[in-house]
Amino acid sequence: MDIKIEEPRYSFVGGNLSIDFTNTVNSRWSGEAQDKFSNYRDLVAWARQAGLTGEAEARRLVRAAERNPEAAKRALNEATDFREVIYRIFQATALEQPPANADMGAFNRKLAEAMTHARIEPLPDGFAWSWEESDALDRVVWPIARSAADLLTSHQLERVKSCGSDDCGWLFVDTSRNGSRRWCDMSDCGNRAKARRHYHRVKKGNVD
Repeated sequence: MDIKIEEPRYSFVGGNLSIDFTNTVNSRWSGEAQDKFSNYRDLVAWARQAGLTGEAEARRLVRAAERNPEAAKRALNEATDFREVIYRIFQATALEQPPANADMGAFNRKLAEAMTHARIEPLPDGFAWSWEESDALDRVVWPIARSAADLLTSHQLERVKSCGSDDCGWLFVDTSRNGSRRWCDMSDCGNRAKARRHYHRVKKGNVD
């Protein structure tokens, strides 16, 4: 049976794999947050678009999920729970606050679990990290955990910021030269903020 992997158009503006993973919830601070992962297939579609899986592997994961829907639901719940742990840790660092001990404990447990599947493989010009071949439903989370750990221990951690929009809540790594980036995406939140400022200026001018 042929399985087509539908790929919703996810945004990758965070500058880091684990940050982009946290940005799969829209309008976090609006009171009407929208989770873009409604089922396990959505998670696989995101992983496919992020380059974490090839097409054949994505199809195998979807087939495995369809054979065991309870396991797929559990894998999705664990993935989204871990996503929120990562989000809270980086949001805390963006606000220059210490992350919660409970979140760090949960993160380290998942990281330790993920790294049991990590491998070093030889290449023609050296060596590289890789992951064991597996159809485990949680495999897409393994490289995300490693990505988050690398960012947490890098000099780029101080560049992690939260979008300046009042209702967005997305995170990003500010790689601008002078560290002046304010928005997750200038074409989205940035333009909406500009439009709001223009509206208020016009309204104020009309009042005056």
